[in-house]
Amino acid sequence: MSFNLHKFPLLSRSGLLEKLIEEYSNGEGSSLNLRLDDIPGGAKAFELISKFCYGVRMELTAYNIVSVRCAAEYLRMTEDYGDGNLVMQAEAFLNEVLGNWSDSVRALEACEEVMPQAEELHIVSRCIESLATKASADPSLFSRTSSGRETRPSPEDSGLWNGISTATKTQRTGEDWWYQDVSFLSLPLYKRLILAIESRGLRPETIAASVVHYARRYLPLMNRQSSFDDVNSTVTNMPNTCEADQRALLEEIVGLLPNKKGVTSTKFLIRLLRTAMVLHTSPSCRENLEMRVGAQLDQASLVDLLIPNMGYSETLYDVDCVQRILDHFMLVQQAAALATPPGIAEEGQIIKGSPDSLTPITMVANLIDGFLAEVASDVNFKLPKFEALAATIPDYARPVDDGLYHAIDVYMKTHHWIADGEREQLCRLMNCQKLSLEASTHAAQNERLPLRVIVQVLFFEQLRLRTSISGWFFVSENLENSQNQINSAAAQQQRDNGGDDDVKQRVSELEKDCSSMKEEIQKLMKTKRSWRNFTRRLGFNRKSNSCCPKGSKASKLRAVAPSSGNRQQNCEKIEVVRPETVKVN
Repeated sequence: MSFNLHKFPLLSRSGLLEKLIEEYSNGEGSSLNLRLDDIPGGAKAFELISKFCYGVRMELTAYNIVSVRCAAEYLRMTEDYGDGNLVMQAEAFLNEVLGNWSDSVRALEACEEVMPQAEELHIVSRCIESLATKASADPSLFSRTSSGRETRPSPEDSGLWNGISTATKTQRTGEDWWYQDVSFLSLPLYKRLILAIESRGLRPETIAASVVHYARRYLPLMNRQSSFDDVNSTVTNMPNTCEADQRALLEEIVGLLPNKKGVTSTKFLIRLLRTAMVLHTSPSCRENLEMRVGAQLDQASLVDLLIPNMGYSETLYDVDCVQRILDHFMLVQQAAALATPPGIAEEGQIIKGSPDSLTPITMVANLIDGFLAEVASDVNFKLPKFEALAATIPDYARPVDDGLYHAIDVYMKTHHWIADGEREQLCRLMNCQKLSLEASTHAAQNERLPLRVIVQVLFFEQLRLRTSISGWFFVSENLENSQNQINSAAAQQQRDNGGDDDVKQRVSELEKDCSSMKEEIQKLMKTKRSWRNFTRRLGFNRKSNSCCPKGSKASKLRAVAPSSGNRQQNCEKIEVVRPETVKVN
């Protein structure tokens, strides 16, 4: 852009222009052409400076103050060339801009156009320091006007009444009030700002939430992984330059995430891992994400672990990646167990672990069992990988083996061609004693299981049933004894507090008992007489010494039936040892 200007207004304000005009001027009345290709801010900044030199009122804003300040420094518009020169006025206005949050963000963005000069004048560092201080403080303590950004309204904030929007623009007052504003910064500036905020001791959860907000804004693949077709089409249509930029952005975002466990959701980390696989990031980046996911695997869901396989593996889902994540989780658990004092560890082993220590690994066991059941239907899923993934979980982590049994059953149903030896080897992964009643009933009728496993299931079910019955009888006996004790105590208390009336009542009860006992004795006597008559009728009234061995007591009743004619040899000997016992020889 060309400017037709007078020499004197420029000479009186700019040291650089004064020097150039003196060098290239041919005379007082001659014209001169000067080229200012290196001026910061270009023609727009020089136009504002020209107005200032002519004394025309110019408008300074947060968007142009950085370029005007750098251009004024470049043209040497200091106090040596007039009081209240542009350098001093621009510096004063810049200080006012840095006192406001939104204006500081705009000024930091404007530094992108004049980055070398802005770095030299420390404008970038001043903007970052101002923003970091405000982000770490209470937003009500400083001026925070609207940034003027066009943001996408959320479904909760939008509303229509007769076609008219009734949504109201409200400023955020929580810890996330600054996420949206800083998300418009370029990655280098955003990275420097996050590091400055982190150095001021802001909570890692807040920093992680800001990084997540930034990643979702600039990584479109984060929201396009609902199916294999979406991922493949996105990778195919992505230009090489764009893919390289996305790869570099993702690697930087992974480096910005705090290392503290749990501050970043597992769901987001797995989505980052999927995107890293699609973009073919460095192995160190993917390993970092796998370690982060493994450290908090107990917070993941089954849908999160179904990572599409981007390599040349035959399986539909990336089983090797899940195996590496699980291995890292077990390493973290082992390290935590070793860090526990020995006395506490032994006590935890005696009581089979505390709920806090067993809950994460139990949740992971259920998660892996569900994953195995999901991928077991893949015909390309090899048996060694199934066994390795299932065996990584220790036996104590599974209170019930129903999930593992379901996965084994699905695998046998899909891979029906495997040999009997492989079926036996596969079934050794589960403990038949840990199957529930429903699972045991299903396993007893499952023709795909080896016969040995079915016998074990039935055997343990019998033991469980016997234990349940014994426990039921034991509980019933205890309840009956307790009830008898309660009744006896109540009767005793009633006797103690009843007085003479209770004594009389008790005497009458005893008399009734005595009369009933006499009646029972009489009945027994009658029964005894009838029994004697019965034995006499049968001929058992004579003693037989031949049937009584020597040394035997004669008090025992022995009788032999009388013989008659030819039947005497075939007659059976009947010996009555006791009145209620009869032996037949």
